Amino acid sequence: MKRNALRVADRGWGTHRTVTAAVRAADEGAVIHVQPGDYRESVVLDRDITLIAEKGPGTVRVVAAHGPAITVRGGTCELRDLTAEGTAGREPAVLVRGGRAVLDHCAVSGGRVEIGRGTAELRTCTVENAEGSGVLVTGTAQVVVEDCVIRSTAGHGLTLTDAARAEVRHTTVERATGCGIVLTGESQGTFDACTVRHVGDAGLLAQPRSRPLLRDCRLHDIGTQGVRSADGASAAAVTPAAEEGEHAAAAERGAPRTRLETCEIFRTGGEGVLAGDAARLRMDDCQIRETGGAGVIAAGTGHVEMERVRVVDVPGTGLAVLEDAELRVRGGTVARTGANGLHATDRCTVRLTECEIATTAYTALHVAGSVRAELRSCTVRDSAQHAVHVEGAADFTAEDTRIERARMAGVDVKDADAVLRGLVVADTETGIRLDSRHRPLLADCEVLRPARTGVEIAAGTSALLVGGRIEGSGSAGVFLDERSEAWIEDLTVSDSQGSGLVIWAGARPRVRSVTIAGTTKNGVYAGDGSGGLLEDCTISATGYPAVYVGSKASPLLRRCLVRDTDEDLSQADDAAARFEQCRTSGVTASTLPTADAGAAAGPLHAAGTAGAPATGPGTAVAVREGTGEDRLPELLAELGDLVGLESVKREVESMAKLMQLVKRRQEAGLQPPPLSRHLVFAGNPGTGKTTVARLYGRLLAALGLLTDGHLVEADRGALVGEYVGHTAPRTTAVFKRALGGVLFIDEAYSLVPAGQSTDFGQEAISTLVKLMEDHRDDVVVIAAGYPQDMERLIDSNPGLASRFTRTLRFDDYSSQDLVRIVEHQAARHEYRIGDDTAAALLDHFGSIARTERFGNGRTARQVFQQMTEQHAMRVADLSDPDADDLTVLLPVDVPAAVS
Repeated sequence: MKRNALRVADRGWGTHRTVTAAVRAADEGAVIHVQPGDYRESVVLDRDITLIAEKGPGTVRVVAAHGPAITVRGGTCELRDLTAEGTAGREPAVLVRGGRAVLDHCAVSGGRVEIGRGTAELRTCTVENAEGSGVLVTGTAQVVVEDCVIRSTAGHGLTLTDAARAEVRHTTVERATGCGIVLTGESQGTFDACTVRHVGDAGLLAQPRSRPLLRDCRLHDIGTQGVRSADGASAAAVTPAAEEGEHAAAAERGAPRTRLETCEIFRTGGEGVLAGDAARLRMDDCQIRETGGAGVIAAGTGHVEMERVRVVDVPGTGLAVLEDAELRVRGGTVARTGANGLHATDRCTVRLTECEIATTAYTALHVAGSVRAELRSCTVRDSAQHAVHVEGAADFTAEDTRIERARMAGVDVKDADAVLRGLVVADTETGIRLDSRHRPLLADCEVLRPARTGVEIAAGTSALLVGGRIEGSGSAGVFLDERSEAWIEDLTVSDSQGSGLVIWAGARPRVRSVTIAGTTKNGVYAGDGSGGLLEDCTISATGYPAVYVGSKASPLLRRCLVRDTDEDLSQADDAAARFEQCRTSGVTASTLPTADAGAAAGPLHAAGTAGAPATGPGTAVAVREGTGEDRLPELLAELGDLVGLESVKREVESMAKLMQLVKRRQEAGLQPPPLSRHLVFAGNPGTGKTTVARLYGRLLAALGLLTDGHLVEADRGALVGEYVGHTAPRTTAVFKRALGGVLFIDEAYSLVPAGQSTDFGQEAISTLVKLMEDHRDDVVVIAAGYPQDMERLIDSNPGLASRFTRTLRFDDYSSQDLVRIVEHQAARHEYRIGDDTAAALLDHFGSIARTERFGNGRTARQVFQQMTEQHAMRVADLSDPDADDLTVLLPVDVPAAVS
């Protein structure tokens, strides 16, 4: 007969001697009271039953006879105050295979709690001395764990696999030989106010597709990483970048899967957090400290987002980003690191916003490889080496950031490209040092109280300095090393202990609207053999002569003002400086040729030119820069030598002559005719647009209408940002690099994708229009692309239509043109092509379908390469080839046409 209340006792008074017997006799929903004692049996529950230890926790032990001590197969089964002991093997002590199991104030030892199907609740329980895992949840099972302790396991503490789900609250996992918490497969778990401590491996191990959420958790005294996201991710060795030998003179990103909120990670044997391949990890309001390695490592293709996270007191690097990983940090703090604050290398992407990097033993931010790094509204202070060091092929942007108290440079750029905007660099050894084959940009930056140079432009480096100020330098305000080419505009240099602006041998800067005041030495020091242009500058209150010009130096000073100083000019005997419309005021001893003096003297030969009389200090000279117009015939001949493009060549030559006339009218004081130098190049790929653009820039430079004539190539990817507010600075940076030359925008129509009126490309166009107006005399913009798409681009913005009034159409090359291109290539590489081979080439090009994949000149160059490869294979079989064999390309070398 079944009963609703049963009593079990192993001796003395009781209805049943075993729990199993009572279960068999119980009705559905029965309550079984178990008297104190040890019950050696394996209990199976398959319907609604409640088992209660009559005298409370620790009085009833169910010890497995074989297999699990308790198995739940169905129904709702509640266990209160019981102790379940396994056989100390790999079998579970409690196994849930179905139904719903509730363990309340229970203790489990000698085996794990395993939930394979159904649901389970563990409340105020202890699980210890298990093997493999303390709690294992698999399949589609679901579990709630609250106010529990999982400890002393020979393996992991809590493991979720497959599609398991868990809610874990106020639970401690401790003294596990493996990881504290493990999630694999597509499992999900929420962990609130939990503690993981004294475990042998990671505090949390989360494989790529799992989704753990930790809130208010503490992970400490961990054997390896506090959190390891993505199984198999290894902590790649991060060697901190110690800067030595300082220059003595100068994939689709999904939502985060692993999430930590208001958590603490400390006293780890390895990294605080390691995110490896395919990891998607986010941390909010967390703290990482006292780690055994780096604070956070993102590696492989890992993606890490951090907001208001503190990484402090770590012996290695604070944040390390490697390989193809991505790290985004907002409002974070990295402080008191034993190596770098940030170490980014390989091909990774880093964005730091409103962060503080402080008190680092090595360089605070070390960026290398092909990294793209952005620093916005950050503070970097108290670095034992550089505050920021960027090298290799990295692309670095810093905006609205304050840098203080670095023992070496505030920003040191070596070979990389950099855009620095709105920086304040204070109390560093050197303010900013640029040594790059690119054209770094400094816009509206302030350099305050550097112990040495404020801004140093290294040998052979081109750079743009626009706006900003340099104050209180220990030596030079700006140092331009030999052969450097800097464009400096609207800059203020004050209170330098050395000279304000130093131009070294061979340097050729362009300096406009710069103010230099209160220098201990010269305002401008133009060293031996230097040159350049300084216009609309003001120099005052200098300790030495305001301007010094060294031996054979030939700077041009135009419309400059020197005031309130003892002496305005000192020159070497063989200096070749030139002065135009300069003025002085309040100068005690003045020898600087002024506008009045120049006019009185009349036109003279430029100092130092061939056949000119020797000129000494103070000689007034006529204001006519060498324009290079004598190069026009050479450049026009080079244009004429281009294959095909007859109408384009006629138009370019006509524009060159028109601009030559414009320049002469300006020199004669006449108004120039209306003229727009900006152009649209409409043509298919491979029709010579880039080649003509480069020649056009050189022609304008020869006419003196551009200072350099260099070509800067850009496309949509270079101009358009990835998020709101990113496009305008990016477009401006590219535009600034083109100042003095030509900005060539290939596939320009892609800035206005068809049917996407809200695309970021519109912002790029608006920015370009404004910059073209602000710098109308300093740059030429050429927009290039398919003929049918360029009209859509011009019609997208009224400002474009008014500035691009001329379109040059680049027709496809004819077959005869393509043969001539191959012949040019052959002559350049010392091959010969006979008439029969030329005829075979003509037939070959005539047979090629002119589809959208046809590459014009590119196709011709590919054909030439195929011919040389075929020729090499043919000649390799000859035992003793002669000169003709080695140089003559035959008809058999022409590739077969592909239909």
